[in-house]
Amino acid sequence: MDLEERLRPAVLPLISWFHDNARELPWRSDPTPYRVWVSEIMLQQTRVAAVLGYFARFMAALPTVEALADVEEDELLKLWQGLGYYNRARNLQKAARQIVYDRGGVFPDTYRELLTLAGVGDYTAGAIASIAFGEAVPAVDGNVLRVVTRLTGDTGDITKPETKARIRSALAAVMPQNLPGAFNQALMELGALVCLPNGAPECERCPWQTLCAARREGTIDALPVKPPKKQRKVEGRTVYLIFRAGKVALRRRPDKGLLRGLWEFPNVTDDREDALAQWGMADAATLDGPRARHIFTHIEWHMQSVQVFPSGEALPEGWVWADRAALEERYPIPNAFDGFRACVEGQLRQTEAREAWEL
Repeated sequence: MDLEERLRPAVLPLISWFHDNARELPWRSDPTPYRVWVSEIMLQQTRVAAVLGYFARFMAALPTVEALADVEEDELLKLWQGLGYYNRARNLQKAARQIVYDRGGVFPDTYRELLTLAGVGDYTAGAIASIAFGEAVPAVDGNVLRVVTRLTGDTGDITKPETKARIRSALAAVMPQNLPGAFNQALMELGALVCLPNGAPECERCPWQTLCAARREGTIDALPVKPPKKQRKVEGRTVYLIFRAGKVALRRRPDKGLLRGLWEFPNVTDDREDALAQWGMADAATLDGPRARHIFTHIEWHMQSVQVFPSGEALPEGWVWADRAALEERYPIPNAFDGFRACVEGQLRQTEAREAWEL
């Protein structure tokens, strides 16, 4: 039995299950192309629950593709702060400018045209085309690969293009032509709510429990097949929390590489004794600060912080002093530094309280 034949009997149970179990989500209740597109980019590498607040805030600030095209990058990245993978936001704006300036504000309405937008790949183009425009084209992501390989018992390596192409072709063959958006969303929803990525699947809730090859053959834990993850590089960093007169020092990261262009607390890759001297703060008072860890895809930062209290206001070129309001409203700081926010907040509040008392 080929893949298409294994999938075909699963279509109607899936659509029926989705009709009864679909979550109410803001981009589903009003599936304009712009809203669907923004939601799909936000949902890459991010759970729905985490995206909801960001989506509402983003839509309030940038309700149209024209607003997204024209917003200042720092404001855009501030709206994105905490979602991570900041190139997603930059590519959103690049694509918005393509739509506004190259296409006269007309949103591309086919899978092929959507692929011409910056940051839009096969999955995202399929999702937008099917949900917003009703085009019968699959949207195949990790959730979909997982549920399909378990349903069919497919043992192909899902990181290989030929496996994904085979599954995509089979889904295209069985997809209901009048319900492509519902079909794609049902597959995504099944992977998010029932056939879980981390943890045991809730097979008793699954519309495919009598059809699933992995459940029948006891191979759930073996599917989908993918190579083992490479071990991440561990990098030690010293983070300097530099305080002066109710403000903390920030610097912008380089325009290339990890977290490019975002603001950060100054840091070095090892505990160099000359770092403060290089910054003109050799005589500053210091205290040990909190430790933190942050995991990126291919690297892991182990960070020790130092609280620094310089006597003067001078900073290296390009650095800025930021008070609590500026931290909250202006400067996009990646969540890699979240472990230090409480310390920074506490120090700045103490200074504010002391100044208020002196007044």
